[in-house]
Amino acid sequence: MRTFIQRSLWDVVPRDQRDSDAAFRRRQVVAAIVVLVGAGVLGWSLRLEPGGNTFYVAAIVLAGVWAAGAFLSGRLHLGRMARSNEVFVRPILAPIMLGLLLVGVFVLGALVVREIPPLATYVSSVLEYADEGSLTLLAIITFFNGIAEELFFRGAMYAAIPKHPVFWTTLAYVVATLATGNVMLAFAAILLGVVCGLERRASGGILAPILTHITWSLSMLFLLPLLFA
Repeated sequence: MRTFIQRSLWDVVPRDQRDSDAAFRRRQVVAAIVVLVGAGVLGWSLRLEPGGNTFYVAAIVLAGVWAAGAFLSGRLHLGRMARSNEVFVRPILAPIMLGLLLVGVFVLGALVVREIPPLATYVSSVLEYADEGSLTLLAIITFFNGIAEELFFRGAMYAAIPKHPVFWTTLAYVVATLATGNVMLAFAAILLGVVCGLERRASGGILAPILTHITWSLSMLFLLPLLFA
């Protein structure tokens, strides 16, 4: 387990992904604009009527904002992780397992939160979207939104920050999530942002954060309603 965690989150694989000065400035400008637009769309989407058609449209627009910002910023990399001291592979199984580990942590946390009425109310307000709408459609949107968020925050924005990118991308992710007005979502964003940021730093790419994010988000989509029923 220790080796697994170390290779997934800490050991930095060798790579050469330097941008020119002009390309780096472009990433910074694009990232700054997109994070503000995305925060606005996110806040709007979670203030719409649960299950309404407008909510689904807003969620699709949000995914489009993150993804467009990512690809407009410049080249993105998939990344690698060490299988041994000399063998490097695309990170697939490890980030999925890490996502499931996060699910376990959040499930334990949810068992505590549901006993605290003010916090349980915040969680229940988010779960209304699963209760009132199409769970299948919501799962599809959650899947693509998770990918789009990682393309932007751990792809475009991470590459646009010269120092301490794990901290700053996590902070930006939390600030964007705070636009929803839900403190529990913001708390989840802190933990998920740190883990995905460390994966990005270690692997040098977006594949590991994407797989961890969608594993966690889809699992929580189906598990939380059972815990707060």
